[in-house]
Amino acid sequence: MPPHAQSAAGTRTLSTTDFAVGIDERYFEDYVRGAIHEYGHVQVTEEEILTFARRFDPQPIHIDPDSAAAGPFGGLIASGWHTAGIFMRLFADHYLSRVAGLASPGVDELRWEVPLRPGDRVRIRTTTLQTRPSRSKPDRGLVHTRGELINERGQTVLHLVVVNILLRRHAATE
Repeated sequence: MPPHAQSAAGTRTLSTTDFAVGIDERYFEDYVRGAIHEYGHVQVTEEEILTFARRFDPQPIHIDPDSAAAGPFGGLIASGWHTAGIFMRLFADHYLSRVAGLASPGVDELRWEVPLRPGDRVRIRTTTLQTRPSRSKPDRGLVHTRGELINERGQTVLHLVVVNILLRRHAATE
């Protein structure tokens, strides 16, 4: 797929290197350093923000529209953890291999840059930063990915660096 082309699934690559295979056939070798992709679109509703925050992050800026209106952000905003969950859903639906993903040892550089608000429409952008075979387990490799959640105004709402452990293709056939 050429740069800036959009697939029927709503994904778009921003680099000259696209995945050669679909998410159900993707292994470590398919993640190419420097590749940039954009995925999805999710519309965030006030009810979703309130429901998540009431259960997991009950701060006034997340659960009380009147209090939030008088607060530092001038209105209701999503919990950062809700924002991270939205990112993760899009990341799992579009980027992570469904056949080779093993685990993640963690996330680095998690930052919330601008608030996520009711009515925002967000997408993710992934940039494959580094890939390397495991030194101790030859059947797998590590992929470092910069992820960004971007709103419809082009603002980066969240960014992070994710490390994923993926099976190598030859390991699946042995």
